Amino acid sequence: MPIHYLRKLTSRDRTDAANRQLGLSLALVAGAANAGGFLAVGQYTSHMSGIVSAMADDIVLSRWTLVGAGLGGLLAFLSGAATSAILINWGRRRQAHSEFALPLVLEAVLLLGFGLMGAAMSRHAVVLVPATVALLCYIMGLQNAMITKISRAEIRTTHVTGLVTDIGIELGRLCYWNQAGHLPPVTANRERLQLLSALLGMFFLGGLLGAWGFNSLGFVASVPLAGLLLLLAAVPVWDDLRH
Repeated sequence: MPIHYLRKLTSRDRTDAANRQLGLSLALVAGAANAGGFLAVGQYTSHMSGIVSAMADDIVLSRWTLVGAGLGGLLAFLSGAATSAILINWGRRRQAHSEFALPLVLEAVLLLGFGLMGAAMSRHAVVLVPATVALLCYIMGLQNAMITKISRAEIRTTHVTGLVTDIGIELGRLCYWNQAGHLPPVTANRERLQLLSALLGMFFLGGLLGAWGFNSLGFVASVPLAGLLLLLAAVPVWDDLRH
């Protein structure tokens, strides 16, 4: 990829086009990590709805170990989101080129750590499986908060419930039969509909690639994901080091 293109994707100077392109890349990573993580630990970690609902079920059924595990995942997601906000604001106060790239660097390092944990997973499953779930939740919170801040809450990449809801809203507007009259017509935001559909498609594609990679290669499949994140973040980080 050209250097100026990579710089534009994660630089502190934002454009709508750069936000969309970065969001698509991160949706691919999130889909792959979510699907691959399920094959690794038997749990999806990209959204908190399922975890919170499972905690409620487990409390009623007195399965306190599972309640603790769910609470750990929830707190890890919250901590990841908080860490992303801290890193971005730290970079912003210092006028760093990499204010939005820093969370991606951390995410890449953690994904590599996730890959390394796989080597010991079978021998220490009791300890490492809950730790891996918490790690993946932390990664998802980190990424989702970053793209939320960078796009001013217009783009989400780690779960698709909101995407599908918004797609349905725009499709309803698109299909609405406007009748002649004095009221303004109901119109769909076609550009937003295209973006939401593309994000959904990239998350699904990432899921396919992640499931295939972890099923075929094991935990080493996390290495290309980490490499992609480092590639996206590399130029702004280099700009800061150079100056």
